[in-house]
Amino acid sequence: MKTKTLLAALMIALLSGCATQGPRIDTSLNAVGQSSRVKFIVIHYTVSNLPSSIKILTTQVVSSHYLLTDQAEPIIYKLVDETRQANHAGVSNWKGYTMINGSSVGIEIVNPGFTEGPNGRIWYPFPQSQIDQLILLLKKIVAKHQVPPENILGHSDIAPGRKQDPGPMFPWFQLAQAGLIVWPDAARVVAVRPQFDLQLPDVAWFQQKLATHGYAVPRTGVLDPATQSVITSFQMKYRPAIIDGTPDAETASLLEVLTTPAPKAP
Repeated sequence: MKTKTLLAALMIALLSGCATQGPRIDTSLNAVGQSSRVKFIVIHYTVSNLPSSIKILTTQVVSSHYLLTDQAEPIIYKLVDETRQANHAGVSNWKGYTMINGSSVGIEIVNPGFTEGPNGRIWYPFPQSQIDQLILLLKKIVAKHQVPPENILGHSDIAPGRKQDPGPMFPWFQLAQAGLIVWPDAARVVAVRPQFDLQLPDVAWFQQKLATHGYAVPRTGVLDPATQSVITSFQMKYRPAIIDGTPDAETASLLEVLTTPAPKAP
């Protein structure tokens, strides 16, 4: 009797163990058709000091993968693993991709953003020590996920009008010099400028070029507030001296060079 009881108990234990082991998964095969979750890198500023930035990004729904501090020797805090989604982009669009949270790495930089002064907004610069650390971080993320230069963006690129960060003081050209982002060739910009000084394209042309570059922009042929917001976002990145949203000759020259392949050498 005792033997039967012992066997029964042993069988129950074995069955219980089988029930909790889960599915048998063989990882010896690997599909060719796959890629990283990360297609974009989005740069932000926090509009808060360091303690507030840490509190907001760690205790609220809004989050980012990394937080770059503004100390004399900046620290990069990893807040969300790159394999997981952070809530930093919100309603967003780039090259037809929407809701970019799910396909991006977000980097928040501690920076006040701007204050409203009697003569307009006063934007805050980024210390070189911050940018040095940011470039190192970007290179690491790019190497890991093979993010192309045209997909390293500001929040204002993916949400023009709604967001202004990282603002016109952000040194995008330094990222271009580091080989991280696309930048218009200066000689080509000078070469195409006279045609736009002579005759400025219509609004539909600007809308088409901005869309080709990657922005979500109305295609109405009308210089509406939404189109002006997109032009402002473009100017903050490539021509930050004047960011009034006006479709002028310099903006047209930059757009033309960025969206038209360079002619091949004979």
